[in-house]
Amino acid sequence: MSRPRPTPPHSQPLNRLEPIGSTVTENYSPDSSREAGQSTVGVGDRVTVSVDRPAHGGEGIAQLQDGRIVFVRGGLPGDVLRVEIIKVKKRFTAARIIDVVQSSQHRVEQRCPAAARGAGCCDYGHVDPASEDELKRAVLLDQLRRIGHIGTGDDLPAVAGIPLQPVTGWRTRVRLGVDATGHAGTRIAGSHDLISIPCMQALPGMLDGIVGPGSGRFTPGAELIVAVDSTGDRHVVESRRAARGRRTEAIRRTLEGSGICTEAVGGHTYHLPATAFWQAHQKAPETFTATVRSWLTEALDQATDTESPDSGAPVGWDLYGGAGLFAPTLLDVLRETTGGADASVISVEQSRMAAECGRAALSDLPVEFRTGEVAAEVPQLPAPRAVVLDPPRTGAGTETVSAIAAAHPAAVVHVGCDPATFARDIAAWYSSGYHLSRLAVAGAFPGTHHLEAFGLLVPDAR
Repeated sequence: MSRPRPTPPHSQPLNRLEPIGSTVTENYSPDSSREAGQSTVGVGDRVTVSVDRPAHGGEGIAQLQDGRIVFVRGGLPGDVLRVEIIKVKKRFTAARIIDVVQSSQHRVEQRCPAAARGAGCCDYGHVDPASEDELKRAVLLDQLRRIGHIGTGDDLPAVAGIPLQPVTGWRTRVRLGVDATGHAGTRIAGSHDLISIPCMQALPGMLDGIVGPGSGRFTPGAELIVAVDSTGDRHVVESRRAARGRRTEAIRRTLEGSGICTEAVGGHTYHLPATAFWQAHQKAPETFTATVRSWLTEALDQATDTESPDSGAPVGWDLYGGAGLFAPTLLDVLRETTGGADASVISVEQSRMAAECGRAALSDLPVEFRTGEVAAEVPQLPAPRAVVLDPPRTGAGTETVSAIAAAHPAAVVHVGCDPATFARDIAAWYSSGYHLSRLAVAGAFPGTHHLEAFGLLVPDAR
């Protein structure tokens, strides 16, 4: 029997929230000259608001007396804040915090010295680490309901947490700007100005001699990439920023190290440029591959014969595969669950450089690397038993999801680093005859609003 398609929930749209408490206005009073339906506040007005819930992007959501929402940068659920309106639109406003009248239970003192001075690095540095998972799960569920139109209950499994430690000193790749005097630093939120104070995300000692007192000088206006690989070697390069949706960029100059990082995961060693995409958290590669292994094994053990390809050796697809981080795990799962020693994996990646790195690292395995757009390559591939896809922040898109679903894999692990595009992609899976059997948020970016979402999708009952 087919699983019913989810319908938009009956909750009010984002600009029609249920009342969340009083709003006290300090600098304005209703004016008969204001047109009906327009805001009774303007830029520069100050109001006191109660924050109801977190928004995607790091803001807190409150409500004004006129019924519209206000996005408060740095606001947390349970906060009572005095704020200044900085933007007024037809359906929403934005505000900055002037004073914390009553602190949320989630709020602590800003833990990052750079963010405390205004840097845009740790926008959740004022969140109790024990609360991050709760807030990020709420954001993901909200995006799935509002963008994916996927409700709770039978349509959506409980959101699990995938913890990663440590929560400070975890980042293996750091991007810095360089000012006109040659000093490197982190950009101030919403500005091109820099702060030359180390961020708490960086591995201990990673920025020594680069940021802060006694630091070196670099090319003014350059983008500086600092990477520490799994051998402990530090690489410092100047680069050109990659276009949105791309994961690679050119190295212009190598200042320290070879510029080629060595990363060891699961018995395989990858050699890739410091500018290439690699998971930022030092524990992410092993944690993510373990999650994929567990979920796919569970799903394939439960899959019926009718969910398998008609014939031939079992095949797995590793889409947006980068250097092939998930490919060995996918291959192991296929061999273990099907008994097929002749199983193989096809990895599709747009970056030729990343594919070449993966091909060299996994040359002893039956993994084929193809370079190209995933949407164009998928129709040409042999039917898969299982699929892993980890698209960039822009997501896979409806067309690509539909093409993958048309190949009838028995199980899919979809990874997303943006909850909005992840929700859109999950909606496409639901429209294509699949549903979530597992859902999780990984704490891959501690101290920031960013999250990594994992979804296990299986075919609807037929």
